[in-house]
Amino acid sequence: MTQTINKSALFNASCFALITTAFTFSIRAGILPQLATEFDLTNEQLGFINSMWFLGFPISMILGGLFYHKVGPANIMRIAFVAHTLGILMTIYAGGYTTLLISTLFIGFGNGCTEAACNPMIADMYNGVKMNKMLNRFHMWFPGGILVGSLLSKFMTDAGGILANWETQMWILMVPTVIYAVLFFGKAFPRPKIEGVTSITENLKAMVSPVFLFLFLCMSLTAISEFGPNQWVNVILVSSGADPMLILALTFGVMAAGRFFAGPVVATLGQTGVLLSGAILAAIGIYMFSVVTGSTAYLAAIIFGLGVCYFWPVMIGATAQRAPLTGALGMSIIGGVGMFANSIFNPITGIWIDNATAQNESAGLTGAALELATGQDTLQKMMYFPIILIVLFTIFFFWQKNSKSVEAVPTMH
Repeated sequence: MTQTINKSALFNASCFALITTAFTFSIRAGILPQLATEFDLTNEQLGFINSMWFLGFPISMILGGLFYHKVGPANIMRIAFVAHTLGILMTIYAGGYTTLLISTLFIGFGNGCTEAACNPMIADMYNGVKMNKMLNRFHMWFPGGILVGSLLSKFMTDAGGILANWETQMWILMVPTVIYAVLFFGKAFPRPKIEGVTSITENLKAMVSPVFLFLFLCMSLTAISEFGPNQWVNVILVSSGADPMLILALTFGVMAAGRFFAGPVVATLGQTGVLLSGAILAAIGIYMFSVVTGSTAYLAAIIFGLGVCYFWPVMIGATAQRAPLTGALGMSIIGGVGMFANSIFNPITGIWIDNATAQNESAGLTGAALELATGQDTLQKMMYFPIILIVLFTIFFFWQKNSKSVEAVPTMH
């Protein structure tokens, strides 16, 4: 007898799995300074640890995209639960730098599995307008989860005592992990739809097109522009006069609200207009972070959040609409290259911070003045990524101006 599919339970479980992903980003950002002190790590080493989060993500996301129709979402989510649990526990009981590298890779791998399983599963459960509505609601929980996670980390740190310990904050990650496992347990999953699925060979051939290659390049820069400042917020803004975790919460709060209104914004400006506008706002936001202090930094967070808000979903939507023959694999590749680019640049960001610290120390700066100058120097380097995007998206705007592609409402984070 065929078991009834409980769409509500599967959808809610998917949301908690995405909250787990969001918590692994925001809470880990909050405890970076503690990890540096506990294990005597340089910023370059912290960068390599961060890079494992971004490396594990595309590996499992692309593998999941390739094998989804063969293994199904249930098996992929079982792997996600094991990877998340191993990664969290290994981090909590880490003995040093190497263990932190491996544990963070496991966490990133679990996050990618969540994306690979839940996106197509939700698409298989719902049709048409309902499908787009539910996918948007699902992806609200990435910025929404980061908002909640960053506030949790801040309040626990401010409370002091055992709540402030980085181990305690890592245990919080197990809460949504266990919830999604319980909700998924024993449930029937929808069978992967195979109608209209093109061959991988055809997908790969389509990836040689100028539009896809251009988007491939741009995705690496948009992802670095979005995740770079956010992952390092508690290090580079620690002495800015604004609370780094509130900056993170405000940025992703703006992103969550902005994505709620994604439909009319994209309909008004178009994909290319949204991307160009985003690059301009992101550059302004990062520049403001690098020169302002105190409460003005919160205004910078709003501008930056509006700038990067639509980067990820609209890049995925542009791939679907302007390089449609690349199929689901093309979208997985585009998402994967964004995460992979961050895995490369996180150690470089760490080196920038270490070098800026050494240069400012040699100039006689100490304490909060040293931290402020170092953070501002690092942000000025990060600003080059959205500046390059302004040029590229201006080219893309005129290149695609007469394109007959349908403007897609973004559905991914």
